[in-house]
Amino acid sequence: MLTVRPAEDRGHANHGWLDTYHTFSFADYYDPGAMGFRALRVINEDRIAAGRGFGSHPHRDMEIITYVLEGALEHRDSLGSGGVVTPGEVQHMSAGRGIRHSEANGLKDEPLHLLQIWLMPDRNGVEPKYGQKVFPIATEKNKLHLVASSDGRDGSLPMETDADLYAGQFEAGAQLTQNLRRGYGWLQVARGSIAVKGLAAGEGAGLELKEGDGLSLSAERTVEIEALQAAEFLLFDLA
Repeated sequence: MLTVRPAEDRGHANHGWLDTYHTFSFADYYDPGAMGFRALRVINEDRIAAGRGFGSHPHRDMEIITYVLEGALEHRDSLGSGGVVTPGEVQHMSAGRGIRHSEANGLKDEPLHLLQIWLMPDRNGVEPKYGQKVFPIATEKNKLHLVASSDGRDGSLPMETDADLYAGQFEAGAQLTQNLRRGYGWLQVARGSIAVKGLAAGEGAGLELKEGDGLSLSAERTVEIEALQAAEFLLFDLA
């Protein structure tokens, strides 16, 4: 079963320095029908003004992934990790038994555009860890790149959740067929538009998704995706 979460149904808050959209309930936005999907708890699309950001704050028992679309994210944390994340890089943090971090726009004259993602871990109280890695998402188009996984296979970032996360940029007209190992998934369109068709019994014509739309996939083992225009999207394979 495929169910669309339209971009316009997301929660929205504009704090001046931060313009943010919440796919699921977050902060002051509460929708009892949008509390997450499987282990996926948060997808926030943030635009952060030049030179601004989030001061040091705590997290625990959450898997946090940041996917930068434009600009540069400057990171510091209580593990002593630090760095700048730019498009093509993916950042992962296991908050585990507790971690503090700050996230800011590292540029003084350009906005920062990113997706902030939280997943529930399979177990609590693990050792906190941090990682970031460059993937050839922009240079190797028309394919999905495994960027985070439960086992760190194929060079992906290892996380404490039974899930896989893929990212890709696709040219208009490009198509692919993707298997879901666990039978559940979430697809989030970051840019452009795509059509998605489930191959489970009873699924009909492809659903069209635009920028900001999400799509839950339940009891699906295989999906067909076509880029209707140049597009970038994330696909979660969830238990």
